Amino acid sequence: MARMSESSTHRRWFHHGLIVVTMLATALCLAVGCPAPSGRNSAENPAEEKNVGSAAKSAGVEQDPVDREEAASHSGEDQSAEKAVVVDPAPIDPEGEKEAAEDPEELFKDWPEPAYVLFLTGRQHGYIEPCGCTGLENQKGGLARRDTLLQQLRSKKWNVVPIDVGNQVRRFGRQPEIKFQLTVNSLQRMKYQAVGLGPDDLKLPAGELVALIAGDSNQATPFVAANVVVLDRSLLPEFQVIRVGEQKIGVTAVLADAQQKLLNNGDLILEPMVASITRVWPKLAAAKCDFHLLLCYGSLQESRQLARQFPQFQVVVTAGGSGPPTFEPEVVEPARNLLIQVGPKGMYAGALGVFSDSQNPLRYQRISLSSRFKDSTEMLDQLKSYQSELQRTGLTGLGLRPIAHASNRNFTGSQVCGDCHTKAYEIWKKTPHARATDSLIKPPERQEIARHFDPECLSCHVTGWNPQKFVPYQTGYWSLEKTLNMKGNGCENCHGPGSSHVAAESGDLGVDDQQRAVLRKQMQLTLADARQNKCMECHDLDNSPDFHDPGAFETYWKEVEHRGKD
Repeated sequence: MARMSESSTHRRWFHHGLIVVTMLATALCLAVGCPAPSGRNSAENPAEEKNVGSAAKSAGVEQDPVDREEAASHSGEDQSAEKAVVVDPAPIDPEGEKEAAEDPEELFKDWPEPAYVLFLTGRQHGYIEPCGCTGLENQKGGLARRDTLLQQLRSKKWNVVPIDVGNQVRRFGRQPEIKFQLTVNSLQRMKYQAVGLGPDDLKLPAGELVALIAGDSNQATPFVAANVVVLDRSLLPEFQVIRVGEQKIGVTAVLADAQQKLLNNGDLILEPMVASITRVWPKLAAAKCDFHLLLCYGSLQESRQLARQFPQFQVVVTAGGSGPPTFEPEVVEPARNLLIQVGPKGMYAGALGVFSDSQNPLRYQRISLSSRFKDSTEMLDQLKSYQSELQRTGLTGLGLRPIAHASNRNFTGSQVCGDCHTKAYEIWKKTPHARATDSLIKPPERQEIARHFDPECLSCHVTGWNPQKFVPYQTGYWSLEKTLNMKGNGCENCHGPGSSHVAAESGDLGVDDQQRAVLRKQMQLTLADARQNKCMECHDLDNSPDFHDPGAFETYWKEVEHRGKD
């Protein structure tokens, strides 16, 4: 049995014959051939996952490709399909999630010393650290916390085998390339033994990608892919054999067929996932490993399909699932192998303990990477180096080119607005919006890491940027030296560039009363539009999760309330 223990209500053992049954089922399937898998077998709440996807979309959050696929799969799933078996099918209670984060349960309680622990992560999707905008104590994830958890495990003198299902970055361009390099360095420092590749990783330039993931004579690569070739087949192993004492763990990884369709890169050779596993398995079987693990960057449906079709893998680690990972692994019939989710944005880790105990061979715990884990000094140094590299590269070196605003107007700066709107300007100066850039120069937390050269931070902390595309507008903020008047999250981020309005009011633009009224109207923002659209551009689910609570807008509005001209 596997022990499940992030919540005290989610604790039980897998039946004592799990491994024996798996081995017998494997032998039977190999002898007679396993039937083709049936349709989607979902034990999740489709409506709940649809709501998660809809909320993310409405908030302007860039979703992991597997999230979009997962949401789409629910709309056309076969409702008559046989239900997959889940150890505890009870839906995850959001309030329970909050309580677990605030009052975390003891880790690995009553665990004896395992033969080894598989430390399972993935889907970082660019979130190398949680945004601190609403306080780090309110957010999960990040390399610094992950490393601390690993250190805690290793301090027990346990054999820990870190494994990642992949997709370290999002977007493409120079900044994601730098971020990928940081992540690879960090994974190596944390001694990851097997790492898969996600679709966003594979959108990076092939030369840059190979330089970071291919091994050499001095160091073997942890990266692995059965059905992805980057430039040359010899550069990346199709499987890994990890030795832990006298035990051997065999690991391979696939990019699901649906995810392959998202790629258009002539430097990649892609193979259907089933065909690749069928081809690679005899080689992996020849290594005579004691435990086999399959990493699938695909949906839950695709991962279940593989678990059924290849029961020789005791565990399939999946990128599927659009919400938090389940507290307990899913048991997939008929072989009763395990399906383990890693969850989104690197916010969770899973620990699967393997024990020399025929009655209780496996125990599992899902772990939220919350503020209970102090920052790893080594990873903070990595994050600081990353920000320093962004500074050295500069916005131009990162490939940013200012774009025209859709209105074709120019930004003037909040001080100009204050010439007429004096009361509103005085209110603004006292708000966190006015200090938004300062909070990057000297953050309230992790103060040693300045972030005012990071486009992903600047986009909501200065005036005149597209907050979701991380690019400056023409006449918007560029640097403290060149555009000091665009410091802070100013008036024009919400009301739009004010150049035409200012020119009309000052007499520099000849207009009649009707034209002047039109220009004034263009600068107005209704509370309804602010609530439903404008505020969400920065206060999205990633950066301000509490902004989406009922009544949150009204609470925040009271802190910045201002209306029209004096």
